[in-house]
Amino acid sequence: MESAGTGAPLPVRAAAVVVCLQGLAVLGAAVWLVVLELRGQARLGNVYAEAAFFALMAAAVLACGVALLLGKQGARTPAVVIQVLLLGVAWYAIGPSSRPGYGIPVAVVAVVTLVLLLGAQARQWANEEEDHSA
Repeated sequence: MESAGTGAPLPVRAAAVVVCLQGLAVLGAAVWLVVLELRGQARLGNVYAEAAFFALMAAAVLACGVALLLGKQGARTPAVVIQVLLLGVAWYAIGPSSRPGYGIPVAVVAVVTLVLLLGAQARQWANEEEDHSA
């Protein structure tokens, strides 16, 4: 069940698209912070530093997504870690922040992406690298 171009199975490529979209969402948040600051509507604090941090995180998440699209098995673990961290964010949004409207969709997307990245086809694909390196 490999694709001819990348060697990654369809579930991994689907997860890669989701990870790329997550990276773009974080990049959008960084841009939004800068826009709010420029309009004078930002809250107190160093908004530019916060936006730079978000931009850096967006670059890292996008790099994982693109690497998965290119069939790089090494990007699977960081993508899984991103999803686990997002589950923590979702839990906080649902529980302590009382914002289930934000938390539940984030949790659903993270769980679906984890299923795609940890399913049988993805595991088999990831183990191919180990078999070739032995």
